[in-house]
Amino acid sequence: MSAPDPRPLTGEPVSLDLLNTRWMREGVRQDLLSGTEGLAVWLAANGLDGRFAADEATLGPLLRAREALERAVATPGDPAAAALVDEILEHGRIRATLTVEGPGERAEFADPAWGPAWTAARDYLGLLRTAPDRIRSCAHDACILRFFDTSRNGTRRWCSMAACGNRAKASRHYARSRES
Repeated sequence: MSAPDPRPLTGEPVSLDLLNTRWMREGVRQDLLSGTEGLAVWLAANGLDGRFAADEATLGPLLRAREALERAVATPGDPAAAALVDEILEHGRIRATLTVEGPGERAEFADPAWGPAWTAARDYLGLLRTAPDRIRSCAHDACILRFFDTSRNGTRRWCSMAACGNRAKASRHYARSRES
């Protein structure tokens, strides 16, 4: 059983959840993927722990995928960033299958260590197909987290209203009260 997940934001789509393995705590950058223990936490959080090993062979490709996705999200439409994501996607494919429930598909990898990285990159493609404009960065200046805006009107600004949203409202209130 893996350790508890220390990250302030979890439950995002797997591609953005991979980006959220880095976060800020009291002005210091944290990194869940600094070792295989954190990898085990991340795999469990995304339901991948039964399929892929939490070892160095898996960690390396996952870190490459995180960098590729970070560039692609930060600079949409950048051909160099797209090429980095494509390099990750080269390590897997979808195989059509027929199951007792009907048509299906299964991911295949020449090297299973690339499975989590490929899964995150493929998820990013799904987000781009669904609503690329809903892939967002938290509006708080000190926050580096990403989220997929699922709000009805598409106006979510904060990774968490309880954390970053509250801090922003409190600082605005403090500034107003100081002016008075």
